[in-house]
Amino acid sequence: MRSHTLVLGILLASSLSFGQTTSSGPTESKAQKTYAEGLQELRQHHYFDALGKFKKANKQDGGHCYDCLKQVLALAPQVGDSKAADAAALELIAEARSPMEAADAHYQRGILLLQEGIAKKKTELFEESDQEFKAVLRSNPKERKAMYADGVTLAHLNRDDAAKAEFQQVAELTPQGTVDRLRVTRLAARPELARARMAPAFSLTTEGGQRISMDELQGKVVLMDFWATWCGPCREALPHMKRIAQKFSGEPLVVLSVSLDSDEQKWKSFIAQNQMTWPQYRDGGFEGRLAHAFGVEAIPHTFTIDSDGVLQDEKVGDASIEGKLKKLIAQAKQLQEIRGAEQASAK
Repeated sequence: MRSHTLVLGILLASSLSFGQTTSSGPTESKAQKTYAEGLQELRQHHYFDALGKFKKANKQDGGHCYDCLKQVLALAPQVGDSKAADAAALELIAEARSPMEAADAHYQRGILLLQEGIAKKKTELFEESDQEFKAVLRSNPKERKAMYADGVTLAHLNRDDAAKAEFQQVAELTPQGTVDRLRVTRLAARPELARARMAPAFSLTTEGGQRISMDELQGKVVLMDFWATWCGPCREALPHMKRIAQKFSGEPLVVLSVSLDSDEQKWKSFIAQNQMTWPQYRDGGFEGRLAHAFGVEAIPHTFTIDSDGVLQDEKVGDASIEGKLKKLIAQAKQLQEIRGAEQASAK
């Protein structure tokens, strides 16, 4: 799965919502030519070459090309160049021409530091990330993306009370009934989950008209199955998935099959003919909302999610997953009993 999805889950778009930064490309003629070459490399998905061109264009422009730096900041993390990304973020902060641009650059650097902190498990990176998000919040105390990201950062610093307060504020600023509100409310109740590998938040309506939301399934194990009718290995794995759905029927388990088919009628005919009676959803392709959120690049692809919404297992291809499901279902039942007893004693 993509690290951005795993780390942050929701609310963390590439820029902040309270303002749009203005475009400012290179002014020096050689830099303009190099920048245009970088854009061409980018269109051809030559990311390493594009990154080099944007770095060069910024240097040719005297180190003051705002758009060059933005391109470097966007590309460098994708190719694993964290030093270049951080340097670009610091330069963007220094070159900011308005409070909005400064806040956006602080936010971007905060995200970089948070991701690196999670990858390297370094407290100092989380502390620095916290300072970047707080710089954003000084500009706009109600900027919920920065507030949410700071909540995640504080949770990784084991400052759960402070993280809980941030998540509660985000919940108050988020419309009721939305996926974001459900997720952040969950984190406000249990901020320790912000340290876990949570499944992306989502909601959908299945082919049968059932509404499913990831954060309303707490207490149940979830098996996400990405597949397509045109996928030979998926068709071969179908009997196995049918056995799982039948075997664990009545247990605290939700099996959700997510099709990458583009042809809706062909998909509907296939699931009817093959008696796929468990929840079915069509995402439309690898570029679909759920496929993108889960970072699916090959199918069949399954994700096993525990009753707290934490990703516990991920498999590409037909794999033995019953043992893991049994263990997680047993844990879910045990938690249900504990929470039931706690509720009874509280009355």
